[in-house]
Amino acid sequence: MDAELGGHLFESEGLHLGHRPTLFFLLIRSRVAPRHRLAVTLTTLVTGIALYHYIRIFDSWESAFSFEGGRFIQNGLPFNEGYRYVDWLLTVPLLLAELVIVLKLAEAKTRSLLVRLGVASVAMILLGYPGEVADPDSAGRWAWWIAAMIPFAYILYVLFGELGSSLDRQSERVRRLLDYLRYVLVATWSVYPLAYLAPQFIDDAATAEVLRQVGYSVADVLAKPLFGILVVAIALSKSRDDGYIDAIDAPISVKAGNGHAAVEVEA
Repeated sequence: MDAELGGHLFESEGLHLGHRPTLFFLLIRSRVAPRHRLAVTLTTLVTGIALYHYIRIFDSWESAFSFEGGRFIQNGLPFNEGYRYVDWLLTVPLLLAELVIVLKLAEAKTRSLLVRLGVASVAMILLGYPGEVADPDSAGRWAWWIAAMIPFAYILYVLFGELGSSLDRQSERVRRLLDYLRYVLVATWSVYPLAYLAPQFIDDAATAEVLRQVGYSVADVLAKPLFGILVVAIALSKSRDDGYIDAIDAPISVKAGNGHAAVEVEA
């Protein structure tokens, strides 16, 4: 493991997670039809909030850890995991909301999904935090992990069950993009509960903390900007279907076919 990995991971991840995607979403927003812009605004807000909290996470990491004798040593202030959980408490409900809003489902269905997914996502994060800060050897850590997985499973049920059954009015291209987006979400979100358990299986506390933060950071970078790009792709696709001229000329290509979806941004 490189001596600079622990600290500079957060600096680089915050850079990529924050200002570049945020700038892109700000610039592309005007190419989306007005009725679909709220979803892109929420996407921009998600990456902007993440940028701020990654700066705070990086500062806390620098104060808490140093690299000595080939390993990380926790010899400073306690690492503040609260910054990451506050970030998730704000961005996860917004991330799910942008997906529901961009689909433009019936008003009653949209309201129901927003409430249920919002409550489930907040419950998932609040239930996870006590276990996050609990002693790694305590039974409570496992108990809180199991409790947090219940709303996590419910969110997946809604996304793959209820939401999937309500997409008959969407175009084939949007349905394919949504399938791709949901599998991206499952793949990236599955990293979080695994990283959460790192202290359970690694005896060295500093090493376990490094691996846990690496896992969280990689999952954040894959989940938030990539999820946002796919939401933008859906918004552009729906804008094009509506005949919105700026979306037709937008420098982003949405391709879907043979069960595969891809988003390409021209230089």
